[in-house]
Amino acid sequence: MRLDALETRGLRSPVQRFLKLILRDKAGLFGVVLFAFVILVALLAPTLAPHDPLQQNLRASRQPPAWHEEGSWDHPLGTDNLGRDMLSRIMYGTRVSLTVGFVGVVIASTLGLVLGLLAGYTGGRTDSIIMGITNLFLAVPYLLLVVVVASVLGRSLLNVILIFGFTNAPLFVRITRGEVLRIRQSGYVESAVSLGATRTRILIDHILPNLIGPLLTVATFEMSGMIFYEAGLGFLGLSVPPSIPSWGNMLAAGRQYIQFSPWIATFPGLAIVVTSLSMNLLGDWLRDLLDPKIRRSAS
Repeated sequence: MRLDALETRGLRSPVQRFLKLILRDKAGLFGVVLFAFVILVALLAPTLAPHDPLQQNLRASRQPPAWHEEGSWDHPLGTDNLGRDMLSRIMYGTRVSLTVGFVGVVIASTLGLVLGLLAGYTGGRTDSIIMGITNLFLAVPYLLLVVVVASVLGRSLLNVILIFGFTNAPLFVRITRGEVLRIRQSGYVESAVSLGATRTRILIDHILPNLIGPLLTVATFEMSGMIFYEAGLGFLGLSVPPSIPSWGNMLAAGRQYIQFSPWIATFPGLAIVVTSLSMNLLGDWLRDLLDPKIRRSAS
């Protein structure tokens, strides 16, 4: 009877430790829930949106939110200068921001991982060439680089994704290279080398798994930054075309009505803040969850 209880406790203890580690950070858990809600809104935007985000109704132009005495629950967050429903446009704008952030981070992290592994493990001339180019890009102010490239390429969702993907890659290159150099000096890698393990085996079995945690955490923060920068490009008229609802375009359209119809710019701005906050909290949570020292203290 006692043996069964000990076995049950042994089977449940890893799960209990994992739940304890998750629940110990209330802010991180809130970020996870909030980010899951943002993703759900993006996926279900065609179902949840009460109106077509592109449908214009000049008779309902600049209608205030529903809680205002002149507002209507047909447009809970009011309408913009062309009478388009603000709530519907914000929901569809979530899709643009998350698409730019997620796909841009995937491109940047993939390029950074490959080049960083090559530079950190190969060394020599290869390392010098890759890091020379990387440092050259990192020396240029990021926002200036993004604005110049976006001005040249023109307004397009694909262009915005590629811009963020390639301009963020140098950061991932530097982080990956630094982690590879650190891991190469560890005892288990040196043991694998002494046992005759091939370079490919060491990279796949020993180095690559230890890069997932740091890169995943950085990717979360960079995705939040990409959402901010995409909104900035939209505000400057350099992001997606006006026919595509995006938070940056909505901010740009609402700035001239900020005194008389502040909701046109306020609600897209709040959407940007909430989404970025959720991703920053998620990044902190992932950093703590993937840190071996914190996992050991939780157990």
